[in-house]
Amino acid sequence: MKKPTSAVLGGAAGSAVLSVALLLIEVETRSRIGLFEVAARFVGVPGNQTLGFVLFVAAGTFAWPLLFVALEAYLPLGPDPAIRGIGFSLPLWVAFVLLGRGDLSGAILIVFGVLTLFAHVAYGFTLGAVYGRLSGETDARRPMPAYPEE
Repeated sequence: MKKPTSAVLGGAAGSAVLSVALLLIEVETRSRIGLFEVAARFVGVPGNQTLGFVLFVAAGTFAWPLLFVALEAYLPLGPDPAIRGIGFSLPLWVAFVLLGRGDLSGAILIVFGVLTLFAHVAYGFTLGAVYGRLSGETDARRPMPAYPEE
């Protein structure tokens, strides 16, 4: 499958994982964090949670995966696309925490940071793993060298 299509499908899978993880965080914190509002602030439409969530999913499904393909050769953390996806997700997490934390402070800010880090790592891993599997970029599909290094 072509790389952009594989990335978009990987982004859709990653967005599903990220959305479920963020919903679990929202439930566990009894809506104290207000993740839909965070998503709205992150995409620049504070107060409009529905539009914010739609744009959040669209960015996770289309914009970030296509950027992932464009930057693929320059991403750190090895040849495995799943691991590179984790490296790709870390700057997204930093932006999400900085732009979306709103007026959170104290212990809830630490909980917000840690849980959203895990959610973004899961997004990046899923994006890269699905992309790698569909595009044939996984390590397992690469040809073995004739003479392995000793």
